[in-house]
Amino acid sequence: MSSPTPTALPDALAGPVVHTGTPVVPGVALGPVVWPTGVVQLPGSDAAAVPEGERLAERARFAAAAATVAERLAERAAAATGVSAEVLATTAGLARDRGLMSAVEQRIDAGASAPVATVAAAQQFVELFTGLGGVMAERATDVRDVRDRIVAQLTGQGEPGVPSPEVPSVLLADDLAPADTAGLDPARIIALATRLGGATSHTAIIARQLGLPCVVGVGGLADVPAGALVLVDGEQGTVTVDPEPVSARARVADARAVAAALARYRGPGATRDGHPVQVLANVQDGVGARAAAGAHAEGVGLLRTELAFFGRTTEPSVAEQAAGYAEVFAAFPDGKVVLRTLDAGSDKPLAFATPPDEANPALGVRGLRVARRDPGLLTRQLDAVQQAARATGSHPWVMAPMVATVAEAADFAAQVRQRGLVPGVMVEVPSVALLADRFLEHLDFLSIGTNDLSQYTLAADRLSAELADLTDPWQPALLALIRATAAAGERAGKPVGVCGEAAADPLLACVLVGMGVTSLSCAASSVAGVGAKLATVDLAACRRAAEAALAAGDPAAARAAARAALSR
Repeated sequence: MSSPTPTALPDALAGPVVHTGTPVVPGVALGPVVWPTGVVQLPGSDAAAVPEGERLAERARFAAAAATVAERLAERAAAATGVSAEVLATTAGLARDRGLMSAVEQRIDAGASAPVATVAAAQQFVELFTGLGGVMAERATDVRDVRDRIVAQLTGQGEPGVPSPEVPSVLLADDLAPADTAGLDPARIIALATRLGGATSHTAIIARQLGLPCVVGVGGLADVPAGALVLVDGEQGTVTVDPEPVSARARVADARAVAAALARYRGPGATRDGHPVQVLANVQDGVGARAAAGAHAEGVGLLRTELAFFGRTTEPSVAEQAAGYAEVFAAFPDGKVVLRTLDAGSDKPLAFATPPDEANPALGVRGLRVARRDPGLLTRQLDAVQQAARATGSHPWVMAPMVATVAEAADFAAQVRQRGLVPGVMVEVPSVALLADRFLEHLDFLSIGTNDLSQYTLAADRLSAELADLTDPWQPALLALIRATAAAGERAGKPVGVCGEAAADPLLACVLVGMGVTSLSCAASSVAGVGAKLATVDLAACRRAAEAALAAGDPAAARAAARAALSR
């Protein structure tokens, strides 16, 4: 949530003022500014103590409020798809978290009122997560969001969140709680810009899924008042306050013309001279897969399987898992579906799968490493994939996340092949990119997860707003590792795809194809943009753009060089 903002346009903003940030979702939108509303007033710690005889009832009042908040979030998760559903389900699970509830109850038993106890207990967890650092620090935002929702329910205040304006508007914020971003109505909020956040933040990822133009890491936003007219350019990475009317309308008209061209995209993906490039979708349930098919994706490049596991204290059965996978397979009876095995741990902890109190979760037991503690988690999931494949007559590809050694890849591949499936791994750890030739001796494909590969290559938390420049997907070091991996695939005659957020950038997509990447997987809303852009360039131009980007010294220079190479 943001701090209060000015309500009158300062003299300094009398003419157009351009604020620059990191572009994450292409598109252009013009509209009045709205800021997050419903800031919850939290109680002070000096509130009167609750009499001992009323404390049991106070505990019940807290439990009812927390349950109501969890139910609302769960209902929104059920109505959402993809990453939005995952984020909402995770936040709903936090509202039910046994540790948080116990901390609140202890304080109520000591005489604190339910609102005061909620604030104090939440602060304990905020300090814990912040102290852990890395991706776990992102959880502090979730805790504050749940705290505010529970306190609002207890005190009769309006639920915090984003406004629902009467006219299409641009939402500005310091940052957004994941639950707020996931619940946006694209008919009312037509673009996003935040002061914090990076290209792989929850805000950016969900904005991409919703198809909202988005710029993050924008300086100077705090000076932009509610009601001011702004032009958000998600391709250039700018927020222009009080733009010149004629040029602003022309820019919007140009963007609409591009959008109309995208609407005509039907696939399959290919460059102008006929070089095939599969344009696939990232999904995590049957609803998302059907939406991706409707968006003319050629298949699924990343099936996130975590949704069936979130919010549970016990592992779902093989039959439950198989039913969910079968829905996705059925959506693409003739298309490729690449399933990622359980990617638990780090910022996606599961009660029954990941250790509590890791010193550095991002470098700890996550992804395939969870199977070290409980091998049955992996074998049962692979059994479920095999069962779903047989039921639908599909032949899915299966990849493991967070693989670091050739031995891990070989063992995983053997288990996948035993079930008649196609084995691969995610390239998220630099060791895989560096030894891609050796990995491909055991595997049938590689899929590059640029979000994690960037954070491990640049030693920068991909969820840190302060380090967003280091995890920019145009970083030269990251591009070099992608090129090395794609080159290994070319030598082995095996496909190498990209399924990180980088694949959703139409300009970067051309560069990736020029490096030898054979498939691109992105949010369903980005499929047409990527496919349509590829159709306007030939393979030689993509290769020129790739060489130009690889030779650049920083992300901005790489973007400019690639754009210039493609325009020749």
